[in-house]
Amino acid sequence: MGRAHPAPRRRAELLVLLSPATVLFLAFVIAPIGIAVYYSLYTWNGFGPLSDFVGLKNYTDALTGSVFRTAVRHNLVLVGLSLVLQLPIVLALALLLNRRMRGRSVFRVIVFAPYLLSEATAAIVWTLMLSPDGFVDRTLRAFGLGSLVHGWLADPGIVFYVLFVVITWKYLGFGVILLLAGLQAVPGELREAAAIDGASPWQTTRLVVVPLLGPTIRIWVFLSVIGSLQLFDLVWIMTLGGPAHASTTMVTYMIDHGYRGNEYGYGSAVSVIVFVVCFAFALLYQRYVLRRDTEGALTRAAG
Repeated sequence: MGRAHPAPRRRAELLVLLSPATVLFLAFVIAPIGIAVYYSLYTWNGFGPLSDFVGLKNYTDALTGSVFRTAVRHNLVLVGLSLVLQLPIVLALALLLNRRMRGRSVFRVIVFAPYLLSEATAAIVWTLMLSPDGFVDRTLRAFGLGSLVHGWLADPGIVFYVLFVVITWKYLGFGVILLLAGLQAVPGELREAAAIDGASPWQTTRLVVVPLLGPTIRIWVFLSVIGSLQLFDLVWIMTLGGPAHASTTMVTYMIDHGYRGNEYGYGSAVSVIVFVVCFAFALLYQRYVLRRDTEGALTRAAG
């Protein structure tokens, strides 16, 4: 048996190892949050000292404002669309690309390539493609579908759903790669056993493979929801949240009012609200969804 380290030595080791990460966390995470909370209690245009204390007025103005409520609704719609539409597509592509077939590596690269592009590059490319008489319009006319041509980024009725298509195209590859990694952990013996028992390929996938992908799917859901709540880059570059706030999100609203409108106190209040929403979701999801996966992993490791 190894000799146990004295308690003071263990505490010293923990102090040395954890101090750099703790200092960085306090400096770049906790401190900015505290500063944002402090600024949110004032009406401040970014110049001069903080003197106009307004308490929680910035928060009440944001929460009762119609535009901010519209932004919250857009984020929630995006979360719902991600779970209802993106998840089945991601799962289907992952199962397809996990099969042995000719050109599988090429298809994997094609699916994953959009994720490698920066948000700015993807947004500019799609803005040009969706511009009037752009690539999308010309393609539709070439196939005799000219009646479908719209002002894709100028029509308040469809702009948000057009952005969702772009977002899906951009981030689909990440979800596929994540699920492909989970599929590699599914033992082949289980599929063989299911086939011997007379299960069809569809039954094997539905009753054996997909349940074993549960932990990976739950991680994807967590990342997808957090990403949907914090969406900014693509929307801001392509539409600036317009037209007429038809595509605004909580973060574009924050930038529009806080930075462009020189309402730094109000923008700080909106940023705190976004942080609280994301943090509350993360805590609840960890407590009620991810906790059993973590506990199971720890139990297996200890065993």
